Amino acid sequence: MSNPVLFYKALADSTRLKSLLLILSQQQLCVCELMHALDLSQPKISRHLALLKQQNIVSSWREGQWVYYQISPQIMPWQLQQLQQCLSNNPMIVAPHLATLEQMGQRPTRQQQCCEQTE
Repeated sequence: MSNPVLFYKALADSTRLKSLLLILSQQQLCVCELMHALDLSQPKISRHLALLKQQNIVSSWREGQWVYYQISPQIMPWQLQQLQQCLSNNPMIVAPHLATLEQMGQRPTRQQQCCEQTE
């Protein structure tokens, strides 16, 4: 997706923006980790992630029962730069959610390298 209007519309929702910034800061996150960090239901998180995936902002893959998300390898460089600048200039947006995430017990085992598999 390279349409700036659609990209910024996708970021206009706080759940989607926080999810993206959390994924960016952690490189990859499972749906259950986002649920815990943002204190939201699985259907709500999944609905927002589906929109981000539809716009090619995130990609996903399944490992057993876990569905992981990462910033899409197909994201445009200017889009990635916008996300990185938002995260570095506004760490308070995700700081409390990162603290909550760090306290989560039984987090799924992460891969050593992000992959480009899709669900």
